Amino acid sequence: MKEVLEHILKGIVREPDLIKVTDTTDENGNRVFEIRASESDVGQIIGKDGRTIKSINVLMNALAGSSKESFILKVVR
Repeated sequence: MKEVLEHILKGIVREPDLIKVTDTTDENGNRVFEIRASESDVGQIIGKDGRTIKSINVLMNALAGSSKESFILKVVR
């Protein structure tokens, strides 16, 4: 899933080489993906009113399918 997320993010930013994604699990068992990007690309990733990041989250949950795995996406500056 991490590789899929990186691929999606690199397709929408101006500086794809600076995209870094770390995969951890929180205390509730949710997978947390911390996204690091250049300052100029953070707005691209979040999108207007958070629409882009919400859409990516929906896509990730759809790709998880029947595993019912929950994802949290955090954009870290």
